[in-house]
Amino acid sequence: MNVLLALLMLLGDSAMAFKLCPSHCLCYESSDLVDCQSRGLTSVPAGVPHGTWLLDLSGNQMTQVHSRSFNGLWSLKILLISNNSIHTLQPQSLSSLEFLERLDLSHNRLKTLPPDFSQKLFSLQDLRLNHNLLHFLDPTSLDDLENLRKLDLSYNQITSLDVGLFRSPSRLHYLNLEGNGLNVLVDDLLSRQHSLQILHLNRNNISVIENHAFTPLRSLTLLSLQENQLVHIRFKTFLQLQTTNTHLKLSSNPLTCDCELQRVFGKIQHVKHLHVVDYKDIICHAPPQLAGSTLASLDSQLCMAETVSVLVITITVLLAVLGALVKAERNQKNKQSQNESEEDKHYK
Repeated sequence: MNVLLALLMLLGDSAMAFKLCPSHCLCYESSDLVDCQSRGLTSVPAGVPHGTWLLDLSGNQMTQVHSRSFNGLWSLKILLISNNSIHTLQPQSLSSLEFLERLDLSHNRLKTLPPDFSQKLFSLQDLRLNHNLLHFLDPTSLDDLENLRKLDLSYNQITSLDVGLFRSPSRLHYLNLEGNGLNVLVDDLLSRQHSLQILHLNRNNISVIENHAFTPLRSLTLLSLQENQLVHIRFKTFLQLQTTNTHLKLSSNPLTCDCELQRVFGKIQHVKHLHVVDYKDIICHAPPQLAGSTLASLDSQLCMAETVSVLVITITVLLAVLGALVKAERNQKNKQSQNESEEDKHYK
């Protein structure tokens, strides 16, 4: 009887320990929600209950995440570690979080992700890595994110992306690459993003978009390309968007306003499923005489001026040809008259 009583007391103590809250943290709903926000922590605190499904570690002073930091937290669904100073994620530091659905690592100092970053994160749907120092992403670092729906990589230092990076997370609905240093959009980068609905590419250095870069995006509703380095735009690039309704943002690019550009926008606006929502805000950067003017204010003047120029050149050429023919005919007549005069002299 005493042994049974002792066993019950031991089990009771274990259950209480299981629900204990880490020091410096606040726990809610029977310790399922653990709030360790802005507590000056330098590492993941010990004693986080195994049943915790939300852990908030944002606003602390962590510099790295160790390989065993989250061991035993198999119930964790939401992990918030934003606004720290994390520069290193040790190998397999997140691999125990198989049921994690949301991970926020924004506003840290990450320069790269380990190749095994996504290992066993099969349930992850929302990943936020914005406002870090990322400049290179290993093509295998997102390999296990098969169910990822939202990926935010904005405001990093990424200048190029491996074409294999987004092949595994093929169910993305939202992709934010704003505020990086991308120069070229290549054809195969988004080859598997058939479900992508929102794509932010504004505030990069994009000057080249390959012809089929957007072809796979069958579900796209918003494409933002504002504040890049596009000088010319090709109609075929956007015609490849076989969607039902896509809104385009293209203002704040150093566009050269000529007849070709006006024709491109004219064609785009006649495609039912494409809408340039900021057309009135598109400003010409070249030629110098049009710099600062809005493309909309020029209406059909660009092509009209080109037509006039073509007409002037054509008329000038025609007049030159006509003048040459008249002169040739006159010379022929003069020559014929001279020959007749010489023949008359001969007979006399």
